[in-house]
Amino acid sequence: MKILRTNKLQRVLTRLQKKLTSSKGLILTYHRVAQVKRDPWCLCVTPQHFNEHLEVLQKYYNPLSLQQLVKALGENRIPERAVVVTFDDGYADNFYHAKPLLEKYNIPATFFISTGYIGQNREFWWDELERLILQPKKLPEKLRLTIGGNVYQWNLDQAANYTEEDCQRDRTCKTWKAKPGSRLFFYYSIWQVLRSLLKEERQKILDEILEWAVAEPTPRATHRSLLPEELSALAEGELVEIGAHTVTHPFLSAQSITLQRDEIKQSKIDLEQMINRPVTSFSYPFGDRSAETIEIVKNCGFNCTCSTDQDIIWPKSDHFQLPRFDAENWDKKQFENQLLKWFNS
Repeated sequence: MKILRTNKLQRVLTRLQKKLTSSKGLILTYHRVAQVKRDPWCLCVTPQHFNEHLEVLQKYYNPLSLQQLVKALGENRIPERAVVVTFDDGYADNFYHAKPLLEKYNIPATFFISTGYIGQNREFWWDELERLILQPKKLPEKLRLTIGGNVYQWNLDQAANYTEEDCQRDRTCKTWKAKPGSRLFFYYSIWQVLRSLLKEERQKILDEILEWAVAEPTPRATHRSLLPEELSALAEGELVEIGAHTVTHPFLSAQSITLQRDEIKQSKIDLEQMINRPVTSFSYPFGDRSAETIEIVKNCGFNCTCSTDQDIIWPKSDHFQLPRFDAENWDKKQFENQLLKWFNS
């Protein structure tokens, strides 16, 4: 009990220190600058709203590159109201929609790229699953899959019939808050199973779901990843830093040490060959990592890594577990309010 009380007191004191310090900043996470029909993970910010976000950052805050923030953190001199913009995954719209707006406002950004998807004629696996499951159509009432020697079975019941009205309703529902028994919850249940699989097994399962759903195999142009030439063009100039995000976007802690090392090291090698620049920043897919993962990242030559933990950056922040806040499709006023809330938390 004494240890528990001590830990609780320490957390309270740490929160108070963070709140009172003027030497703090924050890192924003984006994924896409696009407008699509369905966005179950809230990954998309429309070009109009992203423009408004950058306008707010330029007018009221101190935009820094990730490397500038890491340097300032190491020297214990984080500028007041410092904000860093980052993107995860490597969608093509990062080049066509995000970069021109960043250049318009002269705001730097780091783009973390999963190299195994570059130039591939398949969508990111979570998008492919969404395309197969969340189309407004009737699906078979049962799905049975054998994964890793285990049998999984889902009974869709009423969710087998998914209308355009149902689809529109789910547009405002976050996947992780989906109502049990709904088609969106069915999607989330399968996503949870596929998340920790290796690429080859996951693609095999997706092919089985494709056949089961009698869906179109053609990937959507709106959801594609960068091509090699687009990645090179994205990296041009002084505003953009390219960071690594593994090769196949695995749930790292569920993998062997050898596979984790291969995923992390190879993504760095791939990117440095593609853009002819050093790659020193890394982002954990899903924010997932273990103590071993962190050591691997350090040994592979990165000087900082980003997580998905939501918190501010302050003098005691760990360079290899930097927290970030998810930026959603907020308008200008909503974004302003969120920034104030985060800085004052």
